[in-house]
Amino acid sequence: MMTGVPHLTTALKGPLLQLEAHLLANQTKVEAWFREQWLSTPAPFYTSVDLRNAGFKLAPVDTNLFPAGFNNLNKAFMPLCIHAAQAAVERACPKARSVLIIAENHTRNLFYLESIETLRQIFEQAGLEARIGSMRDDLTETMEVELPSGKHCTLEPLTREGDRVSVGDFSPCLVLLNNDLSAGRPAILEGLEQQILPPLSAGWSDRKKSDHFTHYHTVSQEFAQQIDIDPWLISPLSVQCGEVNFMDREGSSCLAVNVENMLASIATKYAEYGIDKEPFVVVKADSGTYGMGIMTVKSAEEISSLNRKQRTKMSSAKEGLVVDNVLIQEGVYTFETLGDGAVAEPVIYMMDHFVVGGFYRVHTGRGVDENLNAPGMHFEPLAFAQPCNTPDKEGTPDAEPNRFYAYGVIARLALLAAARELA
Repeated sequence: MMTGVPHLTTALKGPLLQLEAHLLANQTKVEAWFREQWLSTPAPFYTSVDLRNAGFKLAPVDTNLFPAGFNNLNKAFMPLCIHAAQAAVERACPKARSVLIIAENHTRNLFYLESIETLRQIFEQAGLEARIGSMRDDLTETMEVELPSGKHCTLEPLTREGDRVSVGDFSPCLVLLNNDLSAGRPAILEGLEQQILPPLSAGWSDRKKSDHFTHYHTVSQEFAQQIDIDPWLISPLSVQCGEVNFMDREGSSCLAVNVENMLASIATKYAEYGIDKEPFVVVKADSGTYGMGIMTVKSAEEISSLNRKQRTKMSSAKEGLVVDNVLIQEGVYTFETLGDGAVAEPVIYMMDHFVVGGFYRVHTGRGVDENLNAPGMHFEPLAFAQPCNTPDKEGTPDAEPNRFYAYGVIARLALLAAARELA
């Protein structure tokens, strides 16, 4: 368990320090701008954002509207989660006294159950009765699972009567979805009179990463204009490539051309900033999560020379979702390390528009240019000295609360992009 701020290899070098200092110097303007944005576009109920800190660039690479790592948050920040949950519920359903949480189907994953039980406890401490419903076909009666932490997670089969869903006789006005709908929109949740958050349209059956990053690109440009920075410093270049079939190689030539163009664009920016690194791109499924359907590419030739194993890996995502559209995204290095040089990336958690904590995703077997969301990863709670949104403007950017203020700003930009996407 971490007790202090982890050593960051980016701490004392490169333009990112200038970016962080600039965010701190413009804090009043930054917070006023965000306040205006939330008035016009309310934030999603909860969100987590994967960031990459390259030293010369700090940018989001994934935004999850169904976060599943609440058990990895620093316990010292539970009060923040509780207050944010109260605010989010009051805005969504002011009269709510209880909430029904809909779980993922892969409920044999004990780490996931630790997260959803932590989430349930957050609601209870916020003054709301909370129970967990499961849509698993094979779950016909209440199941209690003992967790590694010593807690217990109670899962109950979800049933529907008329336009309401319930577990037993528990049928509150607020239904919180913690299932990303990779397998499609379930009929049991369509057309409910209860309020369901996030909406079904936020699931991977409807949502596209390319749409999100199109919104993020716009948000980052607007924000950059407010504080006079180059938006590239906070935004990864992205382009969608549709109609790709990895198994029969359809669309691979188009994919290779787009990869080549993207690498050239990155090289141009690297030259502009004097960055002596090899450009790379990440090709990822345009829908889906859990680090599936994703690969790092450094040349267009790598696309045309994929072997059968690589093509099979790229052709399907979670719940058997077929990958036929991909997002080509600028690869952002991570030069943050923990312990004996294990590569790490920050994941920031938000409820409503409040930053409530985060953790480092750490992988001892992956490199600075690779996806860390893979088997073998582990998590270290971010030891915030203070909440992300209360920086010490007089301190240096690397003072404890300040580095995380920068993370909180970039994560909230991704949150705003998600808000516009849902709107």
